[in-house]
Amino acid sequence: MFQLAWWILVGLAIGALARLIFPGNDPLGWAATLVLGIAGSVLGGFIGRLFFGSPGEGGFATGGFVISLVGAILLLLVWRTIRARMTLD
Repeated sequence: MFQLAWWILVGLAIGALARLIFPGNDPLGWAATLVLGIAGSVLGGFIGRLFFGSPGEGGFATGGFVISLVGAILLLLVWRTIRARMTLD
């Protein structure tokens, strides 16, 4: 139960930071920001494992937070690209 609450808290923080670092006109509410942060964490973890291998056991890591933030920013870029192409059609 505590781990789920931690995922929600960190996901919301990562999503909010990604939107703060890479601002734009995105009509995303808090739930979409949460999903952006969690999906960014998953993508960042995948990228991190691809390049750096398995991190091993452990809790919160600064490097994991940073790569999760990078993953969320990448997803935000993809979202904006898709949204821009949808409005052009």
